[in-house]
Amino acid sequence: MELNILTLCYLIASVTFILGLKMLSNPATARKGNLVAAAGMTIAILGTIFLYRDQEGNKLHNYIWIFGGILIGAVVGTLAAKKVKMTAMPEMVSLFNGMGGACAALISAAEFYHIYKAHEGAGTTPFSDLVPVGYYITIVAGAIIGTISYTGSIIAWGKLNGRVKDFSFRGQHIVNMIVLALVIVFSVVAYQSSIGSIFIPFMLIGLFAFVYGILFVMPIGGADMPVVISLLNSFTGVAAACGGFLYDNKAMLTGGILVGAAGTLLTILMCKAMNRSLANVLIGSFGSNAKTGTGAARQQGAYKEISLSDTAVVMSYAHKVFIVPGYGLAVAQAQHACHELEKILESKGVEVKYAIHPVAGRMPGHMNVLLAEADVPYEKLLEMEQANEEFPTTDVVLILGANDVVNPAAKNDPSSPIFGMPILDVELAKNVIVNKRSMKPGYAGIENDLFFQPKTSMLFGDAKKVLQDLIGEIKNL
Repeated sequence: MELNILTLCYLIASVTFILGLKMLSNPATARKGNLVAAAGMTIAILGTIFLYRDQEGNKLHNYIWIFGGILIGAVVGTLAAKKVKMTAMPEMVSLFNGMGGACAALISAAEFYHIYKAHEGAGTTPFSDLVPVGYYITIVAGAIIGTISYTGSIIAWGKLNGRVKDFSFRGQHIVNMIVLALVIVFSVVAYQSSIGSIFIPFMLIGLFAFVYGILFVMPIGGADMPVVISLLNSFTGVAAACGGFLYDNKAMLTGGILVGAAGTLLTILMCKAMNRSLANVLIGSFGSNAKTGTGAARQQGAYKEISLSDTAVVMSYAHKVFIVPGYGLAVAQAQHACHELEKILESKGVEVKYAIHPVAGRMPGHMNVLLAEADVPYEKLLEMEQANEEFPTTDVVLILGANDVVNPAAKNDPSSPIFGMPILDVELAKNVIVNKRSMKPGYAGIENDLFFQPKTSMLFGDAKKVLQDLIGEIKNL
């Protein structure tokens, strides 16, 4: 009877995961979707703790340790989520994703150790005679993928907050492939080893997977980080699914498959949005900031500045205004001021919309989350393809901290590192106003040709203060 109830708990949890993921596709229902999925996970956890039976019919014990760990994790997670700034959200996502990968790897390691201890006295008996090959592949896959996700996510976290710098060396591809090959070789060696000698090759699997996770992410930089975060997220999902297979846990299996599939699809979409190859991601040379050709070095022309008062006049008497948010908006925490500017312009009869590039910010959906926090209506957020169709009929485009996603070099400079990346065609609008702190290059480290075009004007300063001052100027007109 208890087993049937536990199966029902897992079924409910699986359904809530699917419903929650579906609801996340719309900002209006995203919060509710999170709560629905969290409720399903709670049911699955409590069902496992109180209803699970092993093969001998024994229930779980050590409830103090179990609930102690849950309590500590809940407190740490809640405090971290409440205190994190929107600018640091990508870092937190990377860190939490890394923790998920580590958990999945530890599950595989614990299952291996359980098998090892159970047959420790088997001496020279090959491990392959004791464990079916499919079961062993699941253990090893969970350990490898989870470890790579952990170390890769921690490096990504360090790179996003500036603690870790991009690093690459000549022959990086070859070294990465050798390390990955060693992981596979020792996986085969371990399975063919005797129970008495398997411990060392299994530890080497984890060691080389640990190193590969570091080497995989270290050379990646600039605007390519959203793709890496998405890929690592899919790795964690696959590793969790392996744990679901090991323990025949339907809820864990479903959750892992959903995360792995969603992360993989998002990675492919990110690659398409940046005109990158997924193969380059997997060999670990994706998006290096190394400057090549003349794209990063050639001399640019002069740029022109615009005053706040002139900006207020241009925007107040426009028919249609597009706002292009970027990481600079997040840094300045200017999303609420941006929404206030939108409302005051609309009160003057101006049509205001937002153009969202798929990889704006530091993670997929970063700008959507930022603007949703300020209660910007979702229907005003246009994806790149939709926005590009409307730019030719737009009077003013206000760019707030975005750089690489509006750089025309992606279309007309074959020597540019971002050449071929689809961008927002803001230069098609009648007027382009760019708000930046300075003329320093963006996250990809290259100059932006847009800033030197005749119809572009620069409005320097902190995004929040500039927007607040701009709102005051518009009110005074």
